[in-house]
Amino acid sequence: MKFCNRCFYPDNHALNIIIDDQGVCSGCRVHEEKYSIDWSKKAEELSNILDQYKNRPGTSYDCVIPVTGVGDDFFVVDLVKNTFGLNPLLVTYNTHFNTKVGVRNLARLITKLDCDHMMSTVGPETIKEITRITLKEFGDMYWHVLAGSQTFPVQVATKLNIPLVIWGVNGWLDQVGMFSHYDNAEMTKKVRKEHAMRGYDAESLLGMSKNISKKDLQAFTYPSDKQLENSRVRGLYIGNYVFWDSKEQTESAIINFGYETHLQERTYNTYESINCFNNASVHDYIKYLKFGYSKVIDHVARDIRLKRLSREKGYLLIKEYLEKKPESLSTFLKWIDMNEEELLAHIDPFRDPKAWSKDCNGEWFCHGSILNSNIEIDTGFDYKPTETQPYLRTELLEEQSNSDEYILLGRTYMDKNNYKAIEG
Repeated sequence: MKFCNRCFYPDNHALNIIIDDQGVCSGCRVHEEKYSIDWSKKAEELSNILDQYKNRPGTSYDCVIPVTGVGDDFFVVDLVKNTFGLNPLLVTYNTHFNTKVGVRNLARLITKLDCDHMMSTVGPETIKEITRITLKEFGDMYWHVLAGSQTFPVQVATKLNIPLVIWGVNGWLDQVGMFSHYDNAEMTKKVRKEHAMRGYDAESLLGMSKNISKKDLQAFTYPSDKQLENSRVRGLYIGNYVFWDSKEQTESAIINFGYETHLQERTYNTYESINCFNNASVHDYIKYLKFGYSKVIDHVARDIRLKRLSREKGYLLIKEYLEKKPESLSTFLKWIDMNEEELLAHIDPFRDPKAWSKDCNGEWFCHGSILNSNIEIDTGFDYKPTETQPYLRTELLEEQSNSDEYILLGRTYMDKNNYKAIEG
């Protein structure tokens, strides 16, 4: 296994990463563009694009913005609505794994920025059955979330004749350098299937369970090529046009909109994924069991690249969180009606042999972990981390624990005394 000697990403990254002859990954190389791009020109380019979609006849909305209520969403919606003057329709795919703090932050986003909002909620038993299928067939308990969240916004756009969907950061660019900022890559049907959904679209599930029909998969079925051609829907990434820094963006949301943060089980980042019980816990743990790396490496890599975290401190954070088994695993197993042995039996066939093997006792061992490597640090990447405050913990309006049950639909209050969030 090879590791980037700057950011610690392994070369078996699921999104495909290239490590050059200097030991530096493609994600770090593309990140370097951020310090040479004229972002004022990029902003002007974005403004010219967005002007084409304002005040079109026949619709009340200029664009669709997919949201979950995380800090990045506040930044994107505020930018699109209040800086560039568009009227967005916010849309959310309901993950079924909602947290209390996530429900409040989504309500806060809709209320503080005064936007119309639509949500897609698939039947709970259908979601459970789809999750059982994708665990068995793909080793993935999060397929429905990725498929739904990248399908529903485009379905809405085609049905309501809104030809622009605005996404935040291009994760494939930001993490692994799949594209350059100069490419202005856009979200497409092909990108969604090949990268976000690992090559499995909704039709791939047909016939895998007698309990799932084509009708049940409607929420995950992308509009047809004919629908896309007629509606001319375009998927734009804001991250191509602004210097993307989710930490700074979220801290702006804390200050300006009262965004709440929360501790997570498998990473030090208290800002991202807190809307979902599983993104940075069970889903992330399964990623580790398959590939030997996880979300804490995503966060460390980003903070090293943005020159606010030393590699030494980053390595210690990885050591603290990488192998941690989430307490919330029991909540997921209860929800899916499965025991841990059954779950691991589904995951084991998908373990990457570059990362995992069995020892002499037949136990799985992560030989491809960064913690078991003799990585050399890139001495050509000289920087002194900027003195920045750590990820903040805000006061919670209502306590939340890892053992809480998932929330399908929750109370949308934003003040302690609303709807008996506290006694009195």
